[in-house]
Amino acid sequence: MRRASTLAASSALSRVHLASSEQQQYNRLFQVTSFYGGINGGFSRRSFSTSMRSISGGAYSGIPKFFLSLGGLAGASVVAGASSLLVEEEAYAKELLKPDLVPKDVVLYQFEACPFCNKVKAFLDYYDVPYKVVEVNPFSKKEIKWSEYKKVPILMVDGEPLVDSSAIIVQMGKKIIPAKSSSTGQTNDEEKKWCRWVDDHLVHMLSPNIYRNTSEALESFDYIASNGNFSFSEKYTVKYAGAAAMYFVSKKLKKKYNITDERAALYESAETWVNALDGRDFLGGSKPNLADLSVFGVLRPIRYLKSGKDMVEHTRIGDWYSRMEIAVGESSRIKA
Repeated sequence: MRRASTLAASSALSRVHLASSEQQQYNRLFQVTSFYGGINGGFSRRSFSTSMRSISGGAYSGIPKFFLSLGGLAGASVVAGASSLLVEEEAYAKELLKPDLVPKDVVLYQFEACPFCNKVKAFLDYYDVPYKVVEVNPFSKKEIKWSEYKKVPILMVDGEPLVDSSAIIVQMGKKIIPAKSSSTGQTNDEEKKWCRWVDDHLVHMLSPNIYRNTSEALESFDYIASNGNFSFSEKYTVKYAGAAAMYFVSKKLKKKYNITDERAALYESAETWVNALDGRDFLGGSKPNLADLSVFGVLRPIRYLKSGKDMVEHTRIGDWYSRMEIAVGESSRIKA
């Protein structure tokens, strides 16, 4: 199973000096942070969450030598456990496409920390569709000046632009996923219902949680500053001014979405999803469907932040999430 790297939380909130003559720049900064923070509910202003990229830890390298150092029943137990894990990984493997169904040129224009961009990446990774990434600078947006649509994600598929994360995965599904002969109208309705739930409910639980105090806000913006497409000065401003701004904005978001206890609301959402599974490995049954990928994609960015760790510790979602990590597997991103 892949291991996820952890984020280092900054210890103190730095004071940001904004001259009065630069008030417009501050307003622009506020717009940029809202792309990640969920202001006004638009896709480029929806709930921000930090994106942790999982890495392969070479989980099975050296295992035979390790087994040789064990004796008797203990060694047999470890071997059995490893074998069980191998079987589980095979059972929850990526859904590989026929070569003629794989698009030849896929480019994702994104913010690394955007939950909706991560939803699209979860889809591409699960179906093992190779894709390139263009990180968009949220201040200038020069990378998408060619597009009339000024939000992310934008997915270029063999020269055709697709926009809006939910629409992207539906359209990509029609392009590359063979018709499910065993699907029923009820199953399709269930899938659509929970895909809507992700956009209408789940994402709104993120910002109040990851910005609920200054340390968690800095933890989030530390990742944005480190991985976003920013100049040196922009990185400093985004990290500290962004964290400060979103700490206060999160309080307004709580009121907007009638959240009194942000952690309790997040836990309730996680339990709602587990209840929807109704004992199944995935909402799609033995394999993930679009709703599984949508929930996983949105939650994957916060999984190894404090809010995500708390969620897994205090709800039943951990087992499903682990199965999804195995099923989605390694990133299909093409390194530049």
